[in-house]
Amino acid sequence: MYLSRVEVDTKNRQKISDLTHLGAYHSWVEDSFPQEVVKGERKRHLWRLDQVQGKEYLLVLSDDQPNMNRLEKYGVPGSAQSKTYDQFLSQIQTGRVMRFRLTANPVHRVTEPGEKAGKVYPHITIAQQEKWLIDRAEKNGFTLLTTADGYQFDVVGRDRPQLLHKGQRRVKLNRVSYEGLLKVSDADLFKKLLVNGIGKEKAYGMGLMTVIPVHEKA
Repeated sequence: MYLSRVEVDTKNRQKISDLTHLGAYHSWVEDSFPQEVVKGERKRHLWRLDQVQGKEYLLVLSDDQPNMNRLEKYGVPGSAQSKTYDQFLSQIQTGRVMRFRLTANPVHRVTEPGEKAGKVYPHITIAQQEKWLIDRAEKNGFTLLTTADGYQFDVVGRDRPQLLHKGQRRVKLNRVSYEGLLKVSDADLFKKLLVNGIGKEKAYGMGLMTVIPVHEKA
């Protein structure tokens, strides 16, 4: 697997004029893998947008390495980077404490009497959005660290970006970014989370968690 990133050329408004909704970013990511078109197969690529020291970056996790020229289509020239991810994954062990960042789509399903599938609604409040992550920790192989003051993670970003569906139907998605500390409780489950993402709308910039080790197992 590969983890790649490129700085979005936000200072060049004409260059990024197409990036008006999440579907355009999705197309940018997909177009960065022309070899998949040749092979006739499309793989899922996790991605998200990060704000770092006043700059915006597109981060992509993929099975194959993207085409660097394609990845820089809306990026700052020369800013695209890509590195293998498998070695990092192999070093993750149960008991490790890690700092994480996650952008996700926290929603819940409500089923009324007589309905089969129910309807999906976004979690609106910070408390609901925090609980959404807390409820999913154990089954994804991690625990969220706590102190006497509560959990050691925060909601650091919340917005409702637009997605333009086929047929020109515009919808807004609930996008929430989290940062904090976690401890790996099941290495195999946690690796699956890192590779496959968490939650819904993964094709549109949600579900990608990245981590940095803090210290070794005690």
